[in-house]
Amino acid sequence: MSVYIDAASRIVHDQEQSLALVCPHCLITAHITPAAVPRFEDLQAHKPKYIGLVYRCDACLAPIFLRFTARMYAANRVELAPQFNEIERARETFAFTHLPEEVELFFKEALTCYSSGAFNAFASMCRRSAQAVFADLGETGRLRLFDELNNVRTMAELDVETFTRIKSVLFGNDSDPRHSAPLLESYAAGVLLEIMKDLLYEAYVRKGKLQQAMMVRRFFVEEKAGNITQLASATGASSAT
Repeated sequence: MSVYIDAASRIVHDQEQSLALVCPHCLITAHITPAAVPRFEDLQAHKPKYIGLVYRCDACLAPIFLRFTARMYAANRVELAPQFNEIERARETFAFTHLPEEVELFFKEALTCYSSGAFNAFASMCRRSAQAVFADLGETGRLRLFDELNNVRTMAELDVETFTRIKSVLFGNDSDPRHSAPLLESYAAGVLLEIMKDLLYEAYVRKGKLQQAMMVRRFFVEEKAGNITQLASATGASSAT
C-alpha cells in the first residue's frame, strides 16, 4: 500500500476509493475525503516524525483528524506509513439496561478507555468487568462463559495467539503474576471488545430481553382474558334482565 504527499502538497493513497471508517460525529461507517494537507515545503523544512491530515466525512461533512507516521523524506515526496491513528474515535456503545450496577460501571469505563485509544487500560477494565460478572454469576456462570468464549473462538476463527491473550485478560488471576493482563494492540483490543459485548449479551442482555418479552406476552394474555370475563359478565347480566 502506497501513501505519500507529493511536491504539490497532495495526498496520494492507492486505496483512496475504499478508505472508510466510523465517523466520530455521525457514527456512520462512511468514506472519507482529504480536506487539508500540510504544505510539502513545510514538511521538507521541518521533517516531523508524525504528520496530521484533515479528512471530511462524506456522510455528514464533519472534519476527521488522522495522524500518520512519516516513513521517508524524498526529494519529490514524503512517504507515509499506511496505518494511521484516529485522533477522535467514535464512542463505543452498549445496551446496559440488564447489567448489574457494578458490571455496568466497569464496562462503561472500559468503553471510555477503548474510545480514547488506551487499549491496555481497556484490557484492565475488561478484566475487572469479567471478575464482577463471575462474582455475580458464580462458578457455574464462569464456566458457562468460558464455554461461550470457546464457541466464539470457533465461529470467529481466531488465531491461537489472539485467543490466548484474550483468554488471559478475561480469565487470568490478578494474584498470579504469570496471568497478568497482556499488552494489547489495536486489533487484539478490537477483538476483545466484540467478545466482551458477546459475553455480556449472553450473560445478561439475552435473558433480560426474553424475560421482558414474556412479561409483555403475559400482560396481553391476562388483559384479553379479563376483557372476555367482563364481556361474559355483562352479557349474563343483560340476559337476566
